[in-house]
Amino acid sequence: MTRLRQPERLVLDTLVDAGVARSRSDALAWAVRLVGQHADSWLGELREAMSKVDDLRSKGPDLA
Repeated sequence: MTRLRQPERLVLDTLVDAGVARSRSDALAWAVRLVGQHADSWLGELREAMSKVDDLRSKGPDLA
């Protein structure tokens, strides 16, 4: 479930109206897949950076 503003809903409605997707939900899934395909290397770098942050946190001082 997500909350979208009017401009984002219009994008989804355009995809539905054009027959690219059957519903807003399908349109959103299509858009997420498309972003994932085109941003795959960036997402990989982001995941790697997040992993490094987690490693650093685990090596930090115990504040508990």
